[in-house]
Amino acid sequence: MRKVSEPWTGRDDVQDGEAGRRWHQVVRCSPDLEAGALHLIGFASDEGVRRNQGRVGAVEGPKVLRSAMANLPVGSVSTLVDLGDVTCEDENLENSHEVYAQVAAHAIGAGRVIGFGGGHEVAYGSYLALRRAMPDSTIGILNFDAHFDLRDERRPTSGTSFLAALIEGGAKTKYAVMGISRAANTQALFFRASEFGTLIRLDEAMTGAHLAGAREELNEWLAGIDVLYMTICLDVLPASVAPGVSAPAARGVALEVLEPLIQFAAGSGKLRIADIAELNPTYDVDYRTARTAARMVWMIAESWR
Repeated sequence: MRKVSEPWTGRDDVQDGEAGRRWHQVVRCSPDLEAGALHLIGFASDEGVRRNQGRVGAVEGPKVLRSAMANLPVGSVSTLVDLGDVTCEDENLENSHEVYAQVAAHAIGAGRVIGFGGGHEVAYGSYLALRRAMPDSTIGILNFDAHFDLRDERRPTSGTSFLAALIEGGAKTKYAVMGISRAANTQALFFRASEFGTLIRLDEAMTGAHLAGAREELNEWLAGIDVLYMTICLDVLPASVAPGVSAPAARGVALEVLEPLIQFAAGSGKLRIADIAELNPTYDVDYRTARTAARMVWMIAESWR
């Protein structure tokens, strides 16, 4: 099911005129696309998290993230369309993926797309959308995440999205994951990632001292793809920065390392769709995770070329 968003509200700095505008003052809540716009799509589901035995609550993520994004300043992106939320009814995650993919694929044809969850099961819908919008392209999936999400299960969960994408896309789909925790992934998952030729960068190799090397590695990987889908699981961040997630990180990757890589990928000229996943407001402290997620959305939007 798909629901149109409520009007956004936020601070008004009327004394500053056009230079004081914020996202809530320029966003249009509508199911209709607009050529050249940045389109936002919520995926209000944590059914995949529940199936993956995680802690639920991310279903409320899109609503809270909109609230955090409302006061973002208008920069280079002034045309915003909120296409509403795709919801998961009767635990039918498979149908939700299909609805989200249809909406996002059409939006890719009109402009830029950022999805926001919800659980990381949003990723399979984003991949399907890009594959349908650009069927002959070699797609690169860049995942900033503490987990591979390459689980082999009989039905989709928040942990199966990338295995499903790699099987479906074959040689036309490449996978890179940066921020992987050795303490949070079994050997079976490392073996599976290796089988698919995945670019892996561990969280311990994602410090300030490693940033130049990580950027160069990412640049080389980007050269081998036609179009990019970038996804950020908020549990890649330290738990102190992002407590409101389904699986808080014991270590995580600092923002001062993560942000330059996100900006680099968004500015590569290959990005077609991005999403932010696993915002779980139930466990968020002082709105930290939501504010961080909103900042990342803003950085992607401003860096996108």
